[in-house]
Amino acid sequence: MIIEYLKLFWIFFKIGLFTFGGGYAMIPLIEQNLLGAGYIGSEETLYQLIGLAESTPGPIAVNMATFIGIYEFGIGAAIFATLGVVLPSFIIILLIASFGSKVIESKWAQHAFVFLKPAVIGLIIKVSITLMTRLLFPGIDFSHLIFDFNIFTYQNIIIYGILIGVIFAYKKISPVQIILTSAILGIIVYYIF
Repeated sequence: MIIEYLKLFWIFFKIGLFTFGGGYAMIPLIEQNLLGAGYIGSEETLYQLIGLAESTPGPIAVNMATFIGIYEFGIGAAIFATLGVVLPSFIIILLIASFGSKVIESKWAQHAFVFLKPAVIGLIIKVSITLMTRLLFPGIDFSHLIFDFNIFTYQNIIIYGILIGVIFAYKKISPVQIILTSAILGIIVYYIF
């Protein structure tokens, strides 16, 4: 049983580490890592757990990790999953507090946040569309109309981030250009990887 707890911890640790923009932005990664690995029985169950996490007070990311852990293996798994999703943020905040404002004010950190905003908006839009279609039209399969977000593996996110960072590191570029370039790179990454 401890092996399953550690697997769940590791899945949520990666999700917590690579997700920016809050709990809704992590839903595609939860779908990919938990549904894809056979943890949650169906999309319907996942969306019921999301609804439960949404209706409970507290951060939705923590609530989702807790409820998914309880659903899968009980209280012990809930503790491991919750620690997994919270620990990356805790470590990052400790590092930022240790180095003070130098990190936040650095040119690289500013570039990183500029590049993350369009990605977060895209993930939240994807989740909104998916939840809306599942709730308003429960019996209809829209999978052929919805973009395949399973291409967003951790490796692809890192490659995409490096490409964006290299392109925009030394130039002042408008948000519209960033979004258009992100869309083009996303299409390229989608068809190559």
